[in-house]
Amino acid sequence: MDAQGRGRADDIDPADQWVLNPNTGEYELRLGPSSPQSPVPGPRRAASRAGAAARSAGTTAKGAGGARAAGGAGDAGGTVRNRTAAPGRESRQAPGREVPPQRRRRGAPEEPLPGRRSRRPVKKKGKAKKAALWTGGIMAFVVVAAAAGAYLYIEHLNDNIQSVNDDGASTGGFSKDKAINILLIGTDKRTGAGNEKYGDSGSAGHADTTILLHVSKDRSNATALSIPRDLIVDIPDCPTTQEDGSQEVIAGETGVRFNTSLGQEGRTPSCTARTVTELTGIKPDNFMVADFNAVKTLTTAVGGVEVCLAKDINDRDSKLNLTKGKHTIEGEDALAFVRTRHSVGFGGDLSRIGLQQQFLSALMRKLKSNDTLTSPTKMIKLAEAGTKALAVDSQLDTIDKLKDLGLELGKLNTKNLTFTTVPVIDNPAEQVKTTVVLNESTAPQVFEAIQNDVSFTAVKQQKQKEAAAVAARLKGTKADASEVRVQVLNGGAPAGSASETLTWLQNEEGVSKSENAGNAPASLAKTTLEYAPDQADQARRLAEIMGLSGSAMKPGKSVTNSQGLPTMTLTLGKDFKGAGKSVTAPTKAPDVEKSTADKVECAK
Repeated sequence: MDAQGRGRADDIDPADQWVLNPNTGEYELRLGPSSPQSPVPGPRRAASRAGAAARSAGTTAKGAGGARAAGGAGDAGGTVRNRTAAPGRESRQAPGREVPPQRRRRGAPEEPLPGRRSRRPVKKKGKAKKAALWTGGIMAFVVVAAAAGAYLYIEHLNDNIQSVNDDGASTGGFSKDKAINILLIGTDKRTGAGNEKYGDSGSAGHADTTILLHVSKDRSNATALSIPRDLIVDIPDCPTTQEDGSQEVIAGETGVRFNTSLGQEGRTPSCTARTVTELTGIKPDNFMVADFNAVKTLTTAVGGVEVCLAKDINDRDSKLNLTKGKHTIEGEDALAFVRTRHSVGFGGDLSRIGLQQQFLSALMRKLKSNDTLTSPTKMIKLAEAGTKALAVDSQLDTIDKLKDLGLELGKLNTKNLTFTTVPVIDNPAEQVKTTVVLNESTAPQVFEAIQNDVSFTAVKQQKQKEAAAVAARLKGTKADASEVRVQVLNGGAPAGSASETLTWLQNEEGVSKSENAGNAPASLAKTTLEYAPDQADQARRLAEIMGLSGSAMKPGKSVTNSQGLPTMTLTLGKDFKGAGKSVTAPTKAPDVEKSTADKVECAK
């Protein structure tokens, strides 16, 4: 029982009964003056020790270690043990020193001096204030507990994440201030409960469904480009990390199906990423891999997605059995939907791609709907399902990185998310058409549009204004070619490009005041021409000769050439195609078959 419980500290806070003795540096329990108390038995000690203590102090020990009179002094130079002290705590008093008086509880009346009255009463702390302090303490505890719980949950989600070595096939990770390219790889691996019934249960999993998602730098639009699994491609050599941590280069192949870029010959998702770069010229920032379970768990987590059929479908291979019209599907039905091909379109893989794009559009709409975003239950289920269902590359293997990517993707408006497919034609080398090849007239245009961050949907008015301002750099007077002074640098173009360009400019275009300045200090994705304001007429002439767009022209400053004269700087980037070939980036996407994520389309 504490002092207050025994009636000895009516206005003293229990915490304030323990005071610091400045002479000893230890806390001691000090009670204020009060009426004598009944002795309270203390812990038994050896009789000889008690007697010695009594003789030393000149006092009478009441029993072994008995109680002392209230307010009595301790033994000179000895140890004073207060029977009300907390276990294991002792208070010591230096010889000849007085113990400081106990602190008064804030708000408690001051003890009057003998024969003197207190001049004015001091108000006690109100109940409301006590309640506020109590509530504040509880709230602080709740906040700390919640923070700890959130930390533990984040750690739990981190443990869910499976990562795959990127083997240097990615850029090293997306950036918030740049366009983003994410490679989504759907495999036909049959692992997981219930998936063995789809056959081929021992498959290592191939690149069955692959989408390159490009998100614009300003996050105003995105393009999801489907790559047919039966497209004939060249697979490059693939440095691959083995299970034991060693490196092995898996030899490439030419003229094979795209889906063999994963699973075949021990190839990993990093090899699929390299194959996409070889095919499109676009290097993914990150990649994700999803198997059959991902479709089932993600759709269940959001409570199903709504799809539409233009006819009844009963597909014995995919197990999809739905009537014409709209349906909300999840789990096994969702998986059956994305696997269906024989009952839609022409019954091939290209028809199935269209069905998958419709499904992903529906999933995107559901993910961004208030029904999902305002439901903590669904969001937690989605976090669990997403971290368990997807394998990500080693540059995207924490919940923080996934969260940051999600925030960037969340800025998209579904009406500006375009789904399209790599333009292809039937393989002319086959009599029985089972594979496809690139449509060389339109596929390069699609790749180039994505490389140059061109939207496949209507561009915002602000973006149109910016494009007009850039285009205006090309308008105005142009100097004669003989007056153009420029130094040429190689900033990522093939070796020898600067020398080749210099020869072409001088011998065929009359730009005699040009010189080779060697390699640029850093590689550039795009060719640029930097010039001072008074060199704008020269810049416009050189842009016309080189086939440069307004975006390649960079108003800035001039440099000094070998003759000590001011000159412009032409840096040949990775987009340089050769002397005499235009490097003008497209400003409009090619006209290809496409759909946007905001529209509901019915599978035919």
